[in-house]
Amino acid sequence: MKGNRWDDHFARRARKEGWLARSVYKLQEIDKKYGLIRKGNRLLDLGCYPGSWSQYGIQKVGPKGDVVGIDLTLPDRLSSPVFSFIQADVHALDPEWLAREVGPMDVVISDLAPRTTGIPSADVSRSMELGRRAYIIALALLRKKGRFLCKVFEGEDLRQLRSEASARFGQLRLLRPKATRKGSREIYLVGLNFIK
Repeated sequence: MKGNRWDDHFARRARKEGWLARSVYKLQEIDKKYGLIRKGNRLLDLGCYPGSWSQYGIQKVGPKGDVVGIDLTLPDRLSSPVFSFIQADVHALDPEWLAREVGPMDVVISDLAPRTTGIPSADVSRSMELGRRAYIIALALLRKKGRFLCKVFEGEDLRQLRSEASARFGQLRLLRPKATRKGSREIYLVGLNFIK
């Protein structure tokens, strides 16, 4: 009998270390490389369920920071005085309303992922829609010199999003963290020094 194909080294390590999901190691690697999240920061986590990115963010921002998570599903195993949750579909979310509701952010991170169909072109297209939505929300909420991190599936449309984002950030990078599963098309867009 075959084991669970999703139960790899990173999944086992996450359980052992008390993280809510293995995806935390992707954020951790990117954060170590680019210094995305700092003490006292205000952080917006788009697609926050099951909560490992918010969990990591809470540790990094400390008691004077603030983490706001948005998802369709409440990360019910996550609790902290610096964490608040908005249940919403990012496609239906008005960025201007959100900016008034939660105020300016130092960091916007997005691990949003579409429900995959198994049809690569459709999955890439849906992922890019979510990436573009995260980018639009980031434009509305980021403070000057803020940071942005967004997962997308590699495809043709990435070039256009990357080109648009390069005009709004001092530095723009693409990264594929070590914890990314083999065969996965996901890649992370990192924007540093937001130009307001």
